[in-house]
Amino acid sequence: MKKSSLLVASVFIGLLPSFGVLAEEQEKTWVDEQHQEIRTKLHSWAHAMDEWMGEPDPNQPATAGLRIMLDSQWNHYDHFSMKPRVRGKIRLPTLKKQLSLVFGDEDLDNESRDKNHIGKVYNQPLNKNKHYDRRQTREDNASVGLRWSDSIKKLGIDTDLDLGIRSGSDIYLRFRAGKEWLITERFSTRLEQIYRYGTNSKHYLRTNFENKYRTSDNTFIANQLYLQSEHDVDERNSWGNSFYRQHDFNNYKRLNYGIFVGGDIDNKQFHINQYGPFITWRQPILRQWFFIQPELNYYNDKNQDRRHHIGAFLRLEAIF
Repeated sequence: MKKSSLLVASVFIGLLPSFGVLAEEQEKTWVDEQHQEIRTKLHSWAHAMDEWMGEPDPNQPATAGLRIMLDSQWNHYDHFSMKPRVRGKIRLPTLKKQLSLVFGDEDLDNESRDKNHIGKVYNQPLNKNKHYDRRQTREDNASVGLRWSDSIKKLGIDTDLDLGIRSGSDIYLRFRAGKEWLITERFSTRLEQIYRYGTNSKHYLRTNFENKYRTSDNTFIANQLYLQSEHDVDERNSWGNSFYRQHDFNNYKRLNYGIFVGGDIDNKQFHINQYGPFITWRQPILRQWFFIQPELNYYNDKNQDRRHHIGAFLRLEAIF
């Protein structure tokens, strides 16, 4: 990365706290009116769908949430790429308190425990000199399904069961179960299991295992391990481990820094393909509902014979 680029990045990151202050102080403008209008429409659609399903309960109204993101990534080898992502949820309490409609990029749910960005923004490599793939973006965001969320109270297990369609023609069934154990007042463990079967995508399995030690009310140290298996035409098994520290600040600001190690699993053996440090920051910018999340990392890639190199990731996210 050129010195000028590093200088611009340093100045920009240094200015981020001041943008956070602006997010608290800004008066309502046309942008805020459009944001509120979209929120109103979402809730209106949720109420209309809920009424269509049955008699609504005023004490249990339908709700809706929407996340719109623009993920961008840069490194010396792959250069620049960007990808819009969407994820939404409409809760429909008329049918059952646990039933919701979910839509958008499902990977955002699968990777919700990750604090650092892992891999590339596109699953399939882009053509040379191409920064955006319309087909992959459309297919990854074209997921819609009904979700039944419940909990096994005696065991303290939260579960989700999804039935829907992905990428236009891939009918899928997805199951998720998660449980958290509070070992002491400061130390906790969480285990999450996700399995999905699609008529086209076949088998997808992911395990998330997290150990967390809280050093103060606003700071903790954690170790996040994931195991992932995908079996379509070919079978690919991978793993990754992030050991990091997190600082939580006022106004939804967050700082994470740590070390990531990951690679492939072959014949029950864990191979290290890449490792290195990362640092990421998240905060609202200009508005309380608009977030910026920059990340810098220094990874290698043995499979592609790449030495350690600087990489950058940036997420812009609007929450409705």
